[in-house]
Amino acid sequence: MPTATFYVLTKAFDVGLVWALTASSILPLIRTVSSQVRERRINALAALMLTINVVGIATSFLVGDPRLMIAKDSLISSVVGFGILVSVIRGRPMMTAALEPWLTRGDPARTATWRLLADGRSSRFNRLAVRYNLIWAGFLLAECAARIVGAYTLPIATMVWLSGVMIGASITLAIVVGSCATVPMERLLAYGSTG
Repeated sequence: MPTATFYVLTKAFDVGLVWALTASSILPLIRTVSSQVRERRINALAALMLTINVVGIATSFLVGDPRLMIAKDSLISSVVGFGILVSVIRGRPMMTAALEPWLTRGDPARTATWRLLADGRSSRFNRLAVRYNLIWAGFLLAECAARIVGAYTLPIATMVWLSGVMIGASITLAIVVGSCATVPMERLLAYGSTG
């Protein structure tokens, strides 16, 4: 929807780049705010995205640089990527918690095994969890760098659609490459819950 809004405004209505990029950010802003209000709790990632959008729009109007508006989206990937790295350094890899429901599938035996393995009883399991987190951090930070380079070297109209492709590709690659950690983790869970 944001991409379509940008192209309709710039091509059909000859709206300037900064205004078109701002308008294309309005729907995600509304969705984020309404989600926060509806759930009556603050989602840290959604709040981060909201803050980056608002600051990016304000800065772009002050500076008048549409490329900055495109580059600002890379902040989300970089903050999450660096957050994952910090969580690994602190010994509590944050992507591991998001992975648990996918690998345990709600099965009580697998969940119990997960908790035993994650509580330090398996150094192999913990190494795999760290590997998974580092893969995600690497792809998110690479996407961030590529988006910043693209924002300042490629045509703006290209980066509007390419930004979405970049984040989609980095997430897809993180999932695919991350399977080198998740597949052995699943084996450990299956073995532990049956044996």
